[in-house]
Amino acid sequence: MRVPRWLIIVLAVVATAGGVLYWKTRPPESLTVVSWGDTYGRAQTLALFHPYTDKSGVDVTVKNYGGGLKEIAAQVQARDVEWDVVDLELEDAASGCRQGLLERLDGVELPPGINGLRAQLDFVPGALGPCWIGSVVYSQVVAFDTSRFEGEQPDSVRDFFNVARFPGPRGLKDSGPKYNLEMALIADGVLPWRVYSVLGTKGGLDRAFAKLDTIKDSIVWWRRAAEPAEMLARGEVAMTTTLNSRVFSVAAQPKVATIWDGQLYQLDVFGIPKGSAKKDRALEFIRFATGAAPLAEEARWLPYGPARRSAIRLVGRNPETQEEMRRHLPTAPENFARALAIDPDWWNQHGAEVEARWAEWRSGVAKAETGSSN
Repeated sequence: MRVPRWLIIVLAVVATAGGVLYWKTRPPESLTVVSWGDTYGRAQTLALFHPYTDKSGVDVTVKNYGGGLKEIAAQVQARDVEWDVVDLELEDAASGCRQGLLERLDGVELPPGINGLRAQLDFVPGALGPCWIGSVVYSQVVAFDTSRFEGEQPDSVRDFFNVARFPGPRGLKDSGPKYNLEMALIADGVLPWRVYSVLGTKGGLDRAFAKLDTIKDSIVWWRRAAEPAEMLARGEVAMTTTLNSRVFSVAAQPKVATIWDGQLYQLDVFGIPKGSAKKDRALEFIRFATGAAPLAEEARWLPYGPARRSAIRLVGRNPETQEEMRRHLPTAPENFARALAIDPDWWNQHGAEVEARWAEWRSGVAKAETGSSN
């Protein structure tokens, strides 16, 4: 049967209209990114997630989690991966990579820095790994009460251990040997890049504990991240180790100052759970989110250093407080000269042995404290 011309035209119009209707009602593509929420998540939303959606048309669905690998492992093992990109602490990323829970990212091409420097040189040490790409840096630093010292002020990690020249109690993190041993060796003259090779020897370990012995009678232990600022405000310590972001929160008080020398830095990194059906789109997002300009924008909102060196020159004032942010960032060149990246692989290899030595030393310090109070 011959189909009338008018019917062919009608059918063509209907088919076209149906295609337009389908295109208009089809939901936009989405990507699920898992992160930490709170002020950190807000900064990422404003600097990374919304700009990526504006550029790509891909909706970013943000989910919060409390860290660790348990949920990622469950999804990978069930072969039902719901998360496309995860913001991980570097220690978890390294562990997840060893366990085969993350996609390999070796050789992924990343855009150069704003100065044309290739990515491998633009990212800070430790930021690029077999299963991760770094985004931000946060550090343990030394903060001190400026009102405690007339005239000369402490300006190096060595001064933290010099109780004769800069007297007063010292706040120290009571969570194990990590951070404390590295800082002790740097204060004792070991160059940051040699710390782990020295610490891996018995002589080096003895040297670190001997340095800590020089302040054991002055230590005030802290556990919660908020405690160092609280102890400084109450006058309980003259100096304390602390997270750099906690110093920034009280930086408006001229009473508190930061010593960046010998800072011990860690990274938050992006990884892709093994078996993600959206790996290509996830990589596209990571390339965008770890570019110099987005990282610089994120640093305007909170005092985490961009993992790219070239991003620093783009960092301006905080949009809400108008505080100049560069001086608060771990990766600003003037703060980063003697920085050490905490090495999760070293601690994975040597942690059990060193923890046992620490427990013995810590027990001795506790007994000395008890004895001195009787």
